[in-house]
Amino acid sequence: LQAMSGDEDDWLALKPREPSPSQCCGSGCRPCIYDVYEEALARWERAKAERDKRLLVEKEEQSSNSELNPDTFTAFSISSVEQLTEDTYQYKFELPGNSSLRLSLGQHIVLRGVVNGLEVQRAYTPISPGNAEGYFEVLIKCYEAGLMSQYIKTWKKGDMVFWRGPFGGFPYRPNKYGELLMLASGTGLAPMLPILQSITEDEEDETFVTLVGCFRSFGNIYLKPLLQELARYWNIRIFYVLSQESSLEKLPWSYQENTYTGRLNEDLMKTIINSCRRKPFVLICGSSAFSEDMSRYLKSAGLEENSCFVF
Repeated sequence: LQAMSGDEDDWLALKPREPSPSQCCGSGCRPCIYDVYEEALARWERAKAERDKRLLVEKEEQSSNSELNPDTFTAFSISSVEQLTEDTYQYKFELPGNSSLRLSLGQHIVLRGVVNGLEVQRAYTPISPGNAEGYFEVLIKCYEAGLMSQYIKTWKKGDMVFWRGPFGGFPYRPNKYGELLMLASGTGLAPMLPILQSITEDEEDETFVTLVGCFRSFGNIYLKPLLQELARYWNIRIFYVLSQESSLEKLPWSYQENTYTGRLNEDLMKTIINSCRRKPFVLICGSSAFSEDMSRYLKSAGLEENSCFVF
């Protein structure tokens, strides 16, 4: 009897634990962490019924290779950490050999962190091209009170970090849209960059793009050299909306004519849409409040809901 209860304890110790709400990143991933749990639980129940612990190992083996996988977390090494603004960092991760994440445009990946014994998961969109070889890069804003931010702030070169994915994405095809209007707030810039780069790298793609980047101040604009380079293409325009700048006079002259102070409001939205060369299809990425505001302004500017995609 004693041996039997010891065996029961062994099986209980192997039972998958149900995720807590903090472990769900809320981005509608397929499979969600709850789906992964349900599968693991079913596998555990089958193994327990058949008294065969080998049945538990089947899925775990996948995570020991170094490829990104939607079902299991894989460890990647940080190769560089670059601080872009007072609260935003660019992290570069190594990929083994010259492998690539092979992401579709705008796809996100999910990060797992443990803070004070609590597991937390958040979704981030790599800013490197989806076919970049040997590395991928992520733009992350750290919040003073954010649980995940506390974990991220401890990262240094050489640390191993766990990711799974990819999920989501925007089903872009070259020349499918006459013009893309990208509305990005802060790190909402991330999913726009791979799409912009795929358009500029494809000589056959004649899609016009108007990117509107909303930041607090000129100093808070991320990746200025990359954005300046993209803006040189004949079909790309970039506007900046700086909520905490009161005057354009202090800005470098090259920014003055395509920058607005204050917030991106209904009137400015109408001005930008009217300046588009074709009827735009709109991509939105930012906080939920930003996305709601933008959707409302677009509606009042006469754009239908089906000509809009929110990351």
